[in-house]
Amino acid sequence: MVRAAEGPTRTSVWLDGKAVRRGGGGRGGQPSGLDRGRITEVTVGQLDAEGLARFSMRRLAAELNVTAMSVYWYVDTKDDLLELALDETYGELRLPDPDAEGEDWRDQLRVLAGEYRALLVRHPWVSPLAGTYLNIGPHSLAFSRAVQRVLRRTGLPARGLTGAIAAVFQFVYGFGTIEGHFIARCADAGMSQDAYFRHAMSAVGAAPETAEVIQESVDLMAARGGGTVEEMRERDFDFALELLVAGIEAMVEKA
Repeated sequence: MVRAAEGPTRTSVWLDGKAVRRGGGGRGGQPSGLDRGRITEVTVGQLDAEGLARFSMRRLAAELNVTAMSVYWYVDTKDDLLELALDETYGELRLPDPDAEGEDWRDQLRVLAGEYRALLVRHPWVSPLAGTYLNIGPHSLAFSRAVQRVLRRTGLPARGLTGAIAAVFQFVYGFGTIEGHFIARCADAGMSQDAYFRHAMSAVGAAPETAEVIQESVDLMAARGGGTVEEMRERDFDFALELLVAGIEAMVEKA
């Protein structure tokens, strides 16, 4: 039996005027110096420091030195606040100008990919939220617009543009998400990335269940190059991105 929904489906804080309904503090008994921008800024800081799982409106209010009800005067729900924080991070992205004369789309695509990867690593909580919300805030839309305009300059037919965007930026999303989580695991373990990697590879290589796979990968790891985890990761990312650029070029020639 299908049950009717108990309430309307949640859409976005950026719709129905919700994002501009609440102004600054100091009115109607609200704390002076508190506004939505300040709340969003502190939210981002808490998410960076403690992660998504530990974030709560009560902990946020305590850091702001206000009551939880004071926070709800500026945002209707925790989801709304997380969506605002997500878009706030997209404002950190340095976007190339697709209309700049003499700029190659390949270089601009590399910049966009690198910026997005760095964002995901800097804020590991962004990746799960990016798949949860509509991402139609002003900063997110600016990023999407820049991506589309750069890809339009490749010469790909319109029917191939969304596929090219998916190939590049879903790759970056996955790469940056795993990288960010690995760095966080190392920090939680109190180990450097290199020490954690050596420890993990040693343990896996010594286990009968996985030793054969590791042995088969020895030549690949040696050919990978780089003396540190960060260097190996940079080589992998750059090579994978160049494969995608070459693929776009090949598809343009084929079109």
